[in-house]
Amino acid sequence: MSLAKKIAHNTLVQIIGKIISTILGLLALALITRYLGPEIFGDYTTITTFLTFFAVIADLGLTLVTVQMISGEKNQSKENLILSNLFSLRLISVLIFIGLAPIFVLFMPYSQTIKIGVLIAALSFIFPALNQVIIGLLQKRLSMDRSALAEVICRVVLVVGIVVAIKNNTGLTGILVVTVLSASINFVFHYLFSRKFAKIKFKIDFSIWKKILTKSWPLAITIVLNLIYLRADVLILSLYRSSTEVGLYGATYKVIDVLTSIPFMFAGLILPILTASWLEKKISYFKHVLQKSFDFMAIIAIPLIIGSQFLAEKIMIYIAGPEFTGSGIILKYLIVSVAAIFLGTMFSHAVIALDKQKKLIWFYVFTSLSSLLAYFIFIPRFSYLGAASVTIYSEVLIGCFSAYCVYKYSKFLPNFTILVKSLGAAALMGIFLYFFPEQYQTKLVGLILLIILASLIYFLCLYLLGGIDTKTLKSFFAKSNKGGPQIYDQNSNL
Repeated sequence: MSLAKKIAHNTLVQIIGKIISTILGLLALALITRYLGPEIFGDYTTITTFLTFFAVIADLGLTLVTVQMISGEKNQSKENLILSNLFSLRLISVLIFIGLAPIFVLFMPYSQTIKIGVLIAALSFIFPALNQVIIGLLQKRLSMDRSALAEVICRVVLVVGIVVAIKNNTGLTGILVVTVLSASINFVFHYLFSRKFAKIKFKIDFSIWKKILTKSWPLAITIVLNLIYLRADVLILSLYRSSTEVGLYGATYKVIDVLTSIPFMFAGLILPILTASWLEKKISYFKHVLQKSFDFMAIIAIPLIIGSQFLAEKIMIYIAGPEFTGSGIILKYLIVSVAAIFLGTMFSHAVIALDKQKKLIWFYVFTSLSSLLAYFIFIPRFSYLGAASVTIYSEVLIGCFSAYCVYKYSKFLPNFTILVKSLGAAALMGIFLYFFPEQYQTKLVGLILLIILASLIYFLCLYLLGGIDTKTLKSFFAKSNKGGPQIYDQNSNL
């Protein structure tokens, strides 16, 4: 299969898999929020956020370094050796750091429920950490369809497990146990699927570990700093405000997490291509792929902002339940940070492809410290709206810093034509939503149909404005000499 055809196949399967897993994930969220209610869901949010801090620190930057280190490696035995050492280092780091979480939580002013919850849920953070090395391998081999399948299986287990837990009224503890089971099954399938491409074993080669850590430490620092401005809001909110307010904010964040997985999924596919093109000094191709990726992100991100201003409250009611009506206004704020993540993710991954991640450290330091200070100022006064506003600030700022770094070292400046046309098409879609009768939005089917209709209007307007290039559409169906679509032909559109 040609490279273009593999990318097309992987993208299509990932999109289908992501749609299915997203639906299942939202169903799981709907079941959990309705069962636990805002207050206990606030405890659930505090538990998972607290553990996220330790899990992210344990990452050590290995997730992205995996792709970087094996992208150009063609020797199978050497690739196996690198992957095995990456996996082993990841296993040791995650056991150490996740193991510290139940100890640290004892010294926090949290309830006994939260402290026990951290102990139980800690296991569910070990398996995803190990998955990331395997995902790096699957990204290189353009076999992310296997990862998508594992994710769907994991979500099915999660939904079924939650239903069983609710039926038996096991409370928060039962929900946490189900998440552990789901995460373990996800890892098992990822590991089994990876066996076709590599033999990953437990290996310790300190010369390779040194090389890994030399590459990963700048990423590790930026990831920890990134964690401060991304997740500190929930923990600070939990210290100053009630569990109910944390629950409202946490429910919205769960929806945001679903949306932000899209740009990272896409960027994960593009990163090996950007890295290889830069290493091979195909500078024009590097810029071509990055521009088309930026355009794609803009086309998806802009209508999310506009649409959410009209539908956020109804979306949160249908997803989380009537008790979470207050989450609607939070979504209107946080959706802006999602758009910033969509656009900024391509630049942050391009920095990794350029191997200039060290240059971003001071930018992350400034963003993290200024955001942390702002959280302590605004959360006590404005609760979750203060937290959401600072999140927008931090995501926009780090996106701008990443774009500047890419420009400095590759001289790439994005063309904003498609972004402007997307804004125009989204504005027309917004006019339609503004005048759409309220009574047809009172049922879930009506809301879904409205979202579909609004999406069709947006893409039709975008096409009429020239935002969707007909050459790009034709390139997906054009046949090359080898019979594959010319998606990543250097002389064609993305």
